[in-house]
Amino acid sequence: MDITEIAVPEFVEVAPDDRLGQIQSLFDRDAPRGVVVLSDGEVEGVIGERDLIRSRVEESTKAAALAKSAPAVDRDEDVREVARVLVEGGVKLAPVYEDGELYGVVTADAILEAVLDSLDAITVGDIYTENPITIHEDANVGQAINRLREHGVSRLPVVDDEELVGIITTHDIVDFVVRDDQRQGRGDRSGDLDRMLDIPVYDLFSSPVLTTSTDENVEVAVRRMLDNDVAGLVVTDETETAATGVVTKTDVLRALTFTEEEQLDVQITNVKLLETLGRTEVRDSISQVADKYQEMTVMHAHVRFHEHKEKLRGTPLLQCQIRLRTSHGQVAGSGEGYGAENAFRVAVDKLERNVLELKGVVADERYRGQLIRKLGGL
Repeated sequence: MDITEIAVPEFVEVAPDDRLGQIQSLFDRDAPRGVVVLSDGEVEGVIGERDLIRSRVEESTKAAALAKSAPAVDRDEDVREVARVLVEGGVKLAPVYEDGELYGVVTADAILEAVLDSLDAITVGDIYTENPITIHEDANVGQAINRLREHGVSRLPVVDDEELVGIITTHDIVDFVVRDDQRQGRGDRSGDLDRMLDIPVYDLFSSPVLTTSTDENVEVAVRRMLDNDVAGLVVTDETETAATGVVTKTDVLRALTFTEEEQLDVQITNVKLLETLGRTEVRDSISQVADKYQEMTVMHAHVRFHEHKEKLRGTPLLQCQIRLRTSHGQVAGSGEGYGAENAFRVAVDKLERNVLELKGVVADERYRGQLIRKLGGL
């Protein structure tokens, strides 16, 4: 299946120096799927409507400040490959070319809507992320921001005595700050910022929480996300009171990239941070860990890099998270280091120690084939 019918020409072109206030008026007037920032005919980046609405910037700010680098794709590109480049680029929108000319854009939501009927063959349990990062309802906004940054996530289930009571996202925090700015006006906001950081999460989180279960099929879960304009759902246990995981639109896109190749299927998020570390080296290092324990079958590996502000001689501090989906369930390792190679090595060492804990469990070698066959109709 390709994206010929999924890509749409409903987008607007702007220059890097155009003001965000002007771009917002274009959304209000034309309702485009996205904005493509062009300089001398070359695409510099894209801006989605959600990015524009959620941004805490002056209307006079230039488009270049908000534009995200996005991979260009051909209109006849396979949907699996487009899903891969969106995930690896950390974007929800990509420019589409036809015969060398800019045709339009393709969005993550459009891809999910197009493949919905095929998603009823897999369950949330096949693709979700276990052991979510949570926060207590009495914690303050500053602590929530630190946890979001530290773990490179965009949402935190809110708990009280381990019972799920709500969810707070980066969007909730930005919305609150923007509303406060509009009420108070601009100027010296240092005191106001301290006050906002001290506000308890209880005052900002959303409740009730949109949830799902591991045995629910992915089609139903994605429909719930699309219908409610959210990017993810909290996965709960049988009692529906405890958060056991999170499933997002990105998890679904990632599942579309699963292949039957003999080489280990590796997905890399924020691939631009790899620097001198190559995709082949990443795959080989993870394969070496997996191959040491033949009783464990690895179906998919996800490597995510997250950049911190701290630097050492110009080299940024990176966090690397590696998560394997195996016949024994999920196993992960994470680490930090200056530069992608150092961070990746620390994460691999941690991953190997965690894989040791899976030793001795009876492998289900049919799992990978079953999951691929479920997705084979796409």
